[in-house]
Amino acid sequence: MARTADVTQEQAETALSRVLLAKIRADKHPSSTQMDVLEQSLPQSLRREYLEVLLEKVMADNRPSTTMLRRVQRLASQL
Repeated sequence: MARTADVTQEQAETALSRVLLAKIRADKHPSSTQMDVLEQSLPQSLRREYLEVLLEKVMADNRPSTTMLRRVQRLASQL
């Protein structure tokens, strides 16, 4: 296991992003706080995957929230 001093900021942000992405994927109604934190550190390499997760949530919900729809729209415009 790598020591904390050996981990770059990018690696730490990617690790955190993967953890949060897994939590968001697993929750039927994910925490807006977790999504906000993820979006602040989300590397470009995970943006499409995150968008797919959000789109799956929107498609599975008969009445997706306006907040979720705006979040998807904002993320899509950043690709």
